[in-house]
Amino acid sequence: MTSFARIPRQPVPAALRRMRLVAGGLLVAMAAVFLATRSLEHVHPGWGFVRAFAEAAMVGGLADWFAVTALFRHPLGLPIPHTAIIPRNKDRIGDQLAQFLREYFLIPAVVARRMGRIDVAGVAGRWLADPKAGGGGRLARGTSRLAVEVLQALDQERLGGMVRGMMVTRVRETEVSPMIGRALAATLAEGRHQPVVDQAILWARSALAANEHLVRAMVHDRAGSILRWTGLDETVSNKLIDGLDKLIADMAEDRDHPLRARAEEGLANLARDLEHDPAMRARVEGLKIELLENPAMQDWINGLWEQARAAMLRAARDPERLLAGKFGEALRQLGQTLQDDPRLGRTINRFVRRAAVGAAADYGDTIVRLVSETVRGWDADTITTRLENAVGKDLQFIRINGTLVGGLVGLTIHAVDVLL
Repeated sequence: MTSFARIPRQPVPAALRRMRLVAGGLLVAMAAVFLATRSLEHVHPGWGFVRAFAEAAMVGGLADWFAVTALFRHPLGLPIPHTAIIPRNKDRIGDQLAQFLREYFLIPAVVARRMGRIDVAGVAGRWLADPKAGGGGRLARGTSRLAVEVLQALDQERLGGMVRGMMVTRVRETEVSPMIGRALAATLAEGRHQPVVDQAILWARSALAANEHLVRAMVHDRAGSILRWTGLDETVSNKLIDGLDKLIADMAEDRDHPLRARAEEGLANLARDLEHDPAMRARVEGLKIELLENPAMQDWINGLWEQARAAMLRAARDPERLLAGKFGEALRQLGQTLQDDPRLGRTINRFVRRAAVGAAADYGDTIVRLVSETVRGWDADTITTRLENAVGKDLQFIRINGTLVGGLVGLTIHAVDVLL
């Protein structure tokens, strides 16, 4: 059974409590005025207008209190039909919300059109270059709180499975052999492989020095009894070790050494085969599939997601720390580059647009199911409280307006009745 994250309960904001007191106090005041003016109508006709206003205001306030309360719970705890609308229809609201996202937001054409209007690279560049400019600090804190709540509220098992599935699917669908071949060919063409070759030669020299005893033992075992009796096997071992050491030293000093050239030729052939040889490409793809299906690789991918989620939570909780130090300086330089290089900006915007369109096309249904099932897993009382708090003071203004409008209507009716 899938387990869903429970949304933490949210306390009622102080401003909302004050507005509830104002709306409730106004209703009580109208009731008190109505009761007081009932016995004063005979004193002066004007009190009749006050009573009519208070009576209608009391009715209007009660009606709107009932309507507002019925959205979120049963009024006075009574199971009146068609009340507690949001808790009772939570699952249907989640399904409708998910369907709304699918029909109006996750359509590739809509995503492409909306993303085409957004300069993602420019916005990211300005924010990275100066996060605190233009309210960036408030934006960072608000985004931080939102990110933490979303990461904690979503079903982590299902979300992690979706992320892992996306990663594995993308790797499966991507033929890596030509990519590796092109990268290797570019590395050879630009000479970036030389440090690697140098390190390999140094490793070979240190390995030879550490394993001289193995070379001597091999020569001793294969030498005849005469060579061993005369001690020539030791001479042969010394010559062999000295010759190998000199060969490796020459290769380290001379980048045009014939053996280095042969090694580079082999690497060039490998790059060409990786890109163009069907047999080599099939072999690499087979190795890739075996690697993906290996349980150790699956555990590694799972660990990557958990590490990424933990890192996202740490960054979301403390965005200013993320932007400090060398990493923050690197991000600021990246932001400046994004602003100064229009070509790079267009490339990034195009990539983001294509990625968003591809995600909408490939994973739109999965996202819709994730939203629907996550809402279904939320606790009804908690999500109802959060929605009520989110709507906030406007609901209480409805009660206040209902009280005042009801009073004006009652006053108007009483005036018409008196005058006619």
